[in-house]
Amino acid sequence: MKIPSLVTIKKELKQRNEAELVDLILQLSKLNRDNKAFLYFQLFEGDNHELYLNMVKEELEEAFQKANMRSYYTAKKSIQAIRRLMNKNLKLTKDKVTTLEVLIYFCENLIGYGYLGYHHPVIDNLYAAQVKKMEKLISGLHEDLQFDYQETLHHYQNYIRY
Repeated sequence: MKIPSLVTIKKELKQRNEAELVDLILQLSKLNRDNKAFLYFQLFEGDNHELYLNMVKEELEEAFQKANMRSYYTAKKSIQAIRRLMNKNLKLTKDKVTTLEVLIYFCENLIGYGYLGYHHPVIDNLYAAQVKKMEKLISGLHEDLQFDYQETLHHYQNYIRY
């Protein structure tokens, strides 16, 4: 089965009535937890970015505390799992400032929990990729916000090993 483009799907959705759309959305939310979480967030928490940010930070903090850091291998695997968790949560918001705050929190914990002390290339590259994401997000913000976040960005850039 060939999956149609989003344009085709959008056209078809516009032709459906309200009851059919509600039924489709409910069926979609039953397919997996990510769809259900996304739907819940958009309906009930979409406007409250502060609450969302605190929820994500708590979840990441818990993951960092539970992470296994006995060796560089287990530390690498743990941080990759935490990054997947973070990225999964970031899919729920399109707010650049919230995304930036989550990335800053992630990098702050990478440094704070000592992951960069392993000097493992995978961990170092993972950290550098997050800093690059921060750079890209900051460049797309309003000038005043850019200025506010530039100092923070420079702080995290100092930890990158080339």
